Amino acid sequence: MQTTQSATGTELADERHGDGRPLILLHGGMAPREYWDPVVPHFDDFAAIIPQRPGFGTCLDDPEETSADEVLDREADYVRTLVDGVDGDPILLGHSYGALTAIEAATDAAVEAVVAYEPAVLPERFREEADLADRMERLLEDGHRREAVKRYIEQVLHPEGIDDLDAWLAEWPVWPDCVALAEEVIRMNRAVERYRLPDRLDVDAPALVLTGTDGPDFLRKSARAVHRAFPHSRLVEFDGISHSGPAEAPELISAEVDAFLRA
Repeated sequence: MQTTQSATGTELADERHGDGRPLILLHGGMAPREYWDPVVPHFDDFAAIIPQRPGFGTCLDDPEETSADEVLDREADYVRTLVDGVDGDPILLGHSYGALTAIEAATDAAVEAVVAYEPAVLPERFREEADLADRMERLLEDGHRREAVKRYIEQVLHPEGIDDLDAWLAEWPVWPDCVALAEEVIRMNRAVERYRLPDRLDVDAPALVLTGTDGPDFLRKSARAVHRAFPHSRLVEFDGISHSGPAEAPELISAEVDAFLRA
């Protein structure tokens, strides 16, 4: 792990692999930085930088001090600190909430390109009815911490439904340790629920927006909306790939990213 001091004095932690053009990999949701382990070997011509998201590890001294309104700004500032600390303009590759963070960071950072896999952006009608943060908070207040996190998993990771959630959780590498992150996940979800995608994103760098046919329909719609909002963007949809596309099909995703960057 390598540490960097932010402008506010917070210690930021990240892993670094390889040499070459800097590539910052931003994980999403409740995924740990290990989410990118299957992906990194396919980017051996790059210097991969994998940060530990603030509040999801050692780099945020007191996550309880951070409000929902500050979560996205805090993480975008964190990414900008990483951008300022590398040689040259890096490529930002984000998944889900990490993709949203990459987009926000790129509005005020010198980056070579932005690659966003199914950014955590809610379509307007979906956003108006979203209440996941409130439902999780009520469960947490009633002492049902595990159930609160399960609601997130059901709605975000398995919106199409799942027959046996407990069996799936038993095989999920981050369960049950991720239950400790319930408060941070609520703040993150509230930030997503409040985020409004502008008609035009103030990002000069070229963008590649990725989505999969097996992911949630609302995220596929959002991917198209984000693509339209970027001034310079390409949209690619993968057949038979889910919301976990980068980890699920790393060779396919990395090949598309490589072709985009070469072009």
